[in-house]
Order: sequence, then C-alpha cells, then structure tokens
Amino acid sequence: MMEWIGVRTMAAKHDRAKQILHLLLQKGSGSIEELAVAVGVSPASVRRDLIKLEERGLVNRTHGGAEVAGKLNYEPFRFDAAFPLREERFADEKRRIGLAAADLVEKGDTIALSPGTTTTQIARGLRHREQIHIVTSAVNIGMELSSQPNLSVTLTGGAVRWPGSFSMVGVTAFDALQRLFFEKFFIGVTGIHPQHGITVIESDEALILSQMIQHAKQVIAVADSSKLNMISAMKVCSPSEIDLIITDDGADPDVLEAFRAQNIRILLA
Repeated sequence: MMEWIGVRTMAAKHDRAKQILHLLLQKGSGSIEELAVAVGVSPASVRRDLIKLEERGLVNRTHGGAEVAGKLNYEPFRFDAAFPLREERFADEKRRIGLAAADLVEKGDTIALSPGTTTTQIARGLRHREQIHIVTSAVNIGMELSSQPNLSVTLTGGAVRWPGSFSMVGVTAFDALQRLFFEKFFIGVTGIHPQHGITVIESDEALILSQMIQHAKQVIAVADSSKLNMISAMKVCSPSEIDLIITDDGADPDVLEAFRAQNIRILLA
C-alpha cells in the first residue's frame, strides 16, 4: 500500500510542476505567493518545484518568484536591443498565441518553426514535451531547445540574414529543406492579408519560408492582431496555402470574416 501511495505522490508532484510551468508560460513570470495560491499548495512546495523546473532549464528563479527561461540573454547579443524589443511588443498576446499553437502539437509530430518572436514562444511552450521533432531556420530557437534531451531538434543551416535576426537563409538552408517534411509548419509573419497572403520584409527569407510551406501538410500562421490585414514587401504564399491563423482576441471581426471567406480557419487565443 505504501508503494502505491508513493507513486500517487510522485504523480501529484509532477502534475503540480506542470501546472506551475503552464502558469508561468501564460504570464511570463510570477511570485511564489501567486503561484502557491493558484496551485493550492504551500510556498515551500512551490519553491521545491521551481528548483526542479530550473534544473531542467524550463524556468529561471528570481528573488521571490520565477520567470520562463529563455528570455534573450545570449551573451553575444546582450547589447543588441532589437530582438528583446520585438519580444515585448504585444508580449501577452504572443504568449497566448504560442501556448495555443503548442497545444496543437501531438506526440510523434515533426513540425517546423519559422524565425520570429511568436514562434519563439511556441518553442518555449514545447520544451517540457516529449517525442517531438522540431525543424527550424532560427538560430535562437535551436539554442533554446538544445538543452532539452526529450526533443529532437534539426537546424536547417545556412547564412544568418542579419545580426539579431537569428534567421538562416541561403543555398544551404534551401537544400536541407528538400529532404524534410512536416506535419505542421508554424510561420510567423510581418503581414498577413486576406487577398495577398503572407508577406515578410526580406526576399531571401521569403524563399526559405515558401519552401517550408511546400513541405508541410498543414500551414499555421501565428500572428498577433497588429499583423492582420497588413502587407509587407515580399510575398511568401497566397491565402489558399494557409490552413489556420492563430491570433489574439483583439482582432477586428470584419478582418477575421475576410480570412474565413478564403476558407482559412481562425483560432483566437
């Protein structure tokens, strides 16, 4: 009987740690007191769970609380504010979109993640998962997932587009994609429009992203509401190639209806 009690206790601790991690993924950070109230346990229990989660590289403990691990603190980029500034723009919306996207990934899936701040949130929502193969052309996503032995991660290789972008492009990336296929491709966008589809700023990145689309069974655009109905310089794909858009609940209903009229499903986070 004691053995069964021990098994149940371990399972309860595991579920509690998952709850704490999910709360931090939703909010980005939290105090020990807030987490203890939300989960219904003592602050001491939360501290122990946070230590275990930190050992797995999933959170960083702070004074009196914790935050999701992976906020940009890569030493070579400590003086480059570009990516952190983009992360903070619509930060709550991007976290919600990232979690909603991560929930669509099933055990055994091979998925692709484009470079971007919202797709980085998807990666953070997958770090505690198992038996998922992730292909990405984003250097920072590869770095953040590399410490998780339960995941299989493949980088396309290629030339880094510009400092702070973390986006790999060029012939090497293009050739690698010819041998890769994905159940789902989660693509971040500069703009997404009901008539003109997905657009980005750079032509070389557009080429790599269009190849990832060609090799995916399902194309899922992840875009906060500020990106909807916008058009950037370089076309990646037409609306007919998009299966689903995950956006936030601040999106204009009329714009959403225009996407639905193109047979694109919408998921609000």
